[in-house]
Amino acid sequence: MAEKFSLKDHLFNDQTVARLAGEFAAGIAGFDADRFAAEALAGFPERELMARMEWMADCLEGQLASDFPAMADQLQAALPPRLDVSKTDDDFGHFIHAMPGILAVRHGLETDRARAMTLLYEATQRFSMEFYIRAFINRWPDETMAQLADWSGDKNYHVRRLVSEGTRPRLPWAQNVTLTHDQTLPLLDRLYADPTRYVTRSVANHLNDLSKIVPDEVLARFERWQDEGRQSADELAWMRRHALRTLIKQGHEGAMAALGYRADAPVTAQILLGQNTVKIDDALAFDVVLNSTESAPVLVDYRVDFMRAGGKRAEKVFKLKVAEVKAGKPLKIKKSHRFKGNATTFRLFEGLHRITVQVNGRDVATASFDLVT
Repeated sequence: MAEKFSLKDHLFNDQTVARLAGEFAAGIAGFDADRFAAEALAGFPERELMARMEWMADCLEGQLASDFPAMADQLQAALPPRLDVSKTDDDFGHFIHAMPGILAVRHGLETDRARAMTLLYEATQRFSMEFYIRAFINRWPDETMAQLADWSGDKNYHVRRLVSEGTRPRLPWAQNVTLTHDQTLPLLDRLYADPTRYVTRSVANHLNDLSKIVPDEVLARFERWQDEGRQSADELAWMRRHALRTLIKQGHEGAMAALGYRADAPVTAQILLGQNTVKIDDALAFDVVLNSTESAPVLVDYRVDFMRAGGKRAEKVFKLKVAEVKAGKPLKIKKSHRFKGNATTFRLFEGLHRITVQVNGRDVATASFDLVT
């Protein structure tokens, strides 16, 4: 059996620790790279991913100045070269370079906010400081938001992305921020026309977060931005699709309309199951046949209604097809859905399960099957 992939070991191991140790040794006189590497690696086995980052910062502290301004100078001196600004996407950096952010929060949040913000500005051009800027937003909201407004026009796209990503309402793995959409949308107004996909993807993800809170505000923003015409039509259309993905899964009528899908499209459907009983770890093959009296674009999803512990139930939505159904001409869609029994995030239970197909947010067909061991 293949060894299970470990993200924490992929990100933090003897090679990556040696790389970070070498950077500090090159930038800071007297830094003992071997000592740091030995201490860091010795503490890894009992720690998970995020805890390993904090532990590495612990190990660094023992060889850095105790006063924050001097420590910040050392951290900046040890930074690797800036990420390539000729790229426009997929250049996140490496988690080992989170150390300046961790130590800026630990030692600069209360004692020297201005110096800490300068450190975050430099560090985010090597690895996103989205997790660490949030502590400053919560502690110094007015000052930090003013700084972010200024950074929204920075020449470096990693700095501009930090403005959107760091203020997201529901940033994965990160602490919550006490911001409202009225505070963050003006920042997105500056960023949505950015020429880099790295920034516009962040704006779209930010809006997807907001769509779970204020969906009408998100829809209205896209209408406003379309009227302004500052972003290309293709990129704005991509952002709209990406930002409305949660609303689309929910069948939100306004989101469907914004993407050109009619909730009242006269489409009917039939689900043809390949079998009525499926074993855990096997796949259920099924066909969906759509018919319509009018030609119409369709966004087809399916939901699986899972049996849960204690007789409870839970649904998950899956993408199926984006297409156009022609009047009087059936559209057949084939799908195979595997029910993985070893998933770490969602345990399967035996019992009656259902598949529901929705077209443009409207339920059009349902079929049932038994899941067994």
